[in-house]
Amino acid sequence: MLRKWVGRRRARFMVGVTGVVRDGAGRVLLLKHRFWPEGRQWGLPSGYANKGETFEETFAREVREETGLEVRVRRIAHVKSGFQMRMEVAYEAEPVGGTMRVNSFEILEAGWFGPDDLPDDIQPEHRLLVSHGGQV
Repeated sequence: MLRKWVGRRRARFMVGVTGVVRDGAGRVLLLKHRFWPEGRQWGLPSGYANKGETFEETFAREVREETGLEVRVRRIAHVKSGFQMRMEVAYEAEPVGGTMRVNSFEILEAGWFGPDDLPDDIQPEHRLLVSHGGQV
């Protein structure tokens, strides 16, 4: 009985996972997301955690699904509670394999950008993650 009551009273969060993927030249992987608001469509690979996945696995899966690239997740860069019942986690990662092939259902374009040469319409928080070495 107590377990049922506690289960109903505890907050349940959606977890959004994103990250900064940097290549050996220090460039950052950015994607133009089809379903993001116009004027803010460029951003980092991102998605939601599935039940039973670690957040590191979520990020690696999202990068693979959106771009075809395999990454090694290096370290956690940022955690925050987000809008309403959302938690956001960001990582630093590096590419370790795969071939760039954009998932055209979700992604319009993908590219590698220097930290000082980011698109104007990148998500503001993603710009901060890139410019602060992954930490906000």
